[in-house]
Amino acid sequence: MHYWRLQNAKQPGCEAEKLKFLKYGISTGACAAAAAKAAVLTLIDKPADHVGVPTPIGLRLEVPIEGCRKLDANKAVAWVVKNAGDDADATDGLRIYATVKLTDDGEVVIKGGRGVGRVTKPGLTVSIGEPAINPVPRIMIRDAVREVIPTGRGAEILIEVPGGEEVAEKTLNPKLGIVGGISILGTAGIVKPYSLEAYRRSLLPQIDIALSSGRDCIFLVPGNIGAKIAKQLFNVSEDMVVQTGDFVGYMLRKAVEKGARNIILLGHAGKLVKLAAGVFNTHYRVADARMEVIAAYAGAAGASSQLITRILASNTTEEVIKWLKEANLMRQTFDAIAEKIRVRCLEKIKGKAEISVLIVSLEGEILGASGKAECVEKWRKST
Repeated sequence: MHYWRLQNAKQPGCEAEKLKFLKYGISTGACAAAAAKAAVLTLIDKPADHVGVPTPIGLRLEVPIEGCRKLDANKAVAWVVKNAGDDADATDGLRIYATVKLTDDGEVVIKGGRGVGRVTKPGLTVSIGEPAINPVPRIMIRDAVREVIPTGRGAEILIEVPGGEEVAEKTLNPKLGIVGGISILGTAGIVKPYSLEAYRRSLLPQIDIALSSGRDCIFLVPGNIGAKIAKQLFNVSEDMVVQTGDFVGYMLRKAVEKGARNIILLGHAGKLVKLAAGVFNTHYRVADARMEVIAAYAGAAGASSQLITRILASNTTEEVIKWLKEANLMRQTFDAIAEKIRVRCLEKIKGKAEISVLIVSLEGEILGASGKAECVEKWRKST
């Protein structure tokens, strides 16, 4: 079933031409724009079962309208079911409502209601206190409404997403300081299926928030374990801790591009040791050099051939940590690995920032640290 079609495809082979062969979805921003336009049509003409919505990439989306009704002479509501196509999107299936009230001032005002988050932290594209309706969706909503609203009339548009509060808990919104619901997003109006790039981009606002405090030092951690330990060791606020997921190299580059000049890379050995081998996407399907890295550095630190063999045959870094402790080689081994990670990271960012590396256990014990840790010591003294 097609939930949108192309109307302005240009030459064969162009980006628009390619899209019609893919099972793409529509963004929450496009849904909100379609619902708002349908509500206006319900007021000035008649209810519609689908509407066309302009997008920033030159396409017109044909969006199905699940329902619409007139509330009074100047107010109507319409709603669209979010369809993410083949993308694994937490908002798939949500109903995006737009209640539109016509006004006489010529202005189009957009507000957020139930299920739409509200921004509480600096560093995002929306100001503190405003509903989390991003700039491009706002433009799409206004453009869609302007296509049908009578000349000289304005509109107050209330966007609501029942169930948005619960779904938001599955996203990065709580960490980003967006409370009470989901964000109305989209830079193109469409959702690419299984878009790795879209997921990576979703991590970037963490950097903006971390740097918005005016500090140039941030903590990069692979996931929840590192985040928890960073806060325990340094007593830093959650805003200063940026989760990279498996995309450590990507997030390092972006942090530097955005102005970070001191980076503390902190995480569990099972993730970070891969970086010493130049593996900057740490997903196990990409590469798994954990035991080889630890075995090599343990050997350089004086481990016996028997211990090296045990390390190579091991399944978890936690058991390897235990063996290295028993051999009195843990700190020497992981210090050397941490320093190599630092060197690899500096190469990745072309030396444009200072980097300190801390490798920790599941319990938060520091297993190893890089040779230069000025930023780490500064944070220890100030917390």
